[in-house]
Amino acid sequence: MMPITMLVGGFFYTFFSSIEWLMSYLIFTMLFITFCGVSVRHIRFSKMHILLVLVQIVGCVLLYLIVLPFHPVVAQGLMICLLTPTATSAPVITGMLGGSIASVTAYSLIINVAVAIFVPLFFPIIYHHPGTENSFLLAFLNILKRLAMMMLLPMILAQFCRHFVPKVNIKIVRHSGISFYLWTLALAIAVGRCVDFILEQDAKNYNIEIIIAAGALAICLIMFFTGKSIGAKYNDKIAGGQSLGQKNTILGMWMCQMYLNPVASIGPGAYILWQNIVNSYQVWHNRKNL
Repeated sequence: MMPITMLVGGFFYTFFSSIEWLMSYLIFTMLFITFCGVSVRHIRFSKMHILLVLVQIVGCVLLYLIVLPFHPVVAQGLMICLLTPTATSAPVITGMLGGSIASVTAYSLIINVAVAIFVPLFFPIIYHHPGTENSFLLAFLNILKRLAMMMLLPMILAQFCRHFVPKVNIKIVRHSGISFYLWTLALAIAVGRCVDFILEQDAKNYNIEIIIAAGALAICLIMFFTGKSIGAKYNDKIAGGQSLGQKNTILGMWMCQMYLNPVASIGPGAYILWQNIVNSYQVWHNRKNL
């Protein structure tokens, strides 16, 4: 499904780019459906989760500072690959690999909250949108409002649904497979927007885009390896790898388009391909050994 979706998005990029406005609603709905299956009371945080959060938050700052002298847009593109929260499909892949779905779901909740708090503080410092004269405080409040609506509100509504309309919540959980189709549409839109954006660029940006895409591959492999290494120490290797390696790249591209230099969206755009290749190999290898 992944390669077919990406090909469709690429070939019909004009159409999918024109419905980019759907992206925010798709992300919101996918997160809402995911959180409907999670009870905050049953979530258990571990030291592994804390280490993974530190890797993402501290790591993205260090990576940005290291790459910044080379090129600011490359720094943004690679930084967002590391910072982007865990994918909503990560629990599904984790289950297929025999890992702890509860652990990945718990980390997904933690990192979404952490990113929603961190991004409004960090992004106004590293990038100032042309034509805007917003102060740091105004930029912070603007980003916080948007991310709260996008990432925190689905969690709040899902918990409200769980406690006050449980029958509706049960139906949503039973039909949670719809998230896959929403993700497929979102992926096609993301690829279409990415292709459209690349074709609009001057030739001088192509080298930068290639460097960002290659850097995204390196970060993808490092994230899976680091997550597995940390998870192995807590007997949670598969969950650790998926928590850190599988990213909500749709959300990452959206954040780049909204708050950073749009060229940086090539990072999470390329990461879509790399992480799905890694996961496809892992699922194939796991089934082969069953």
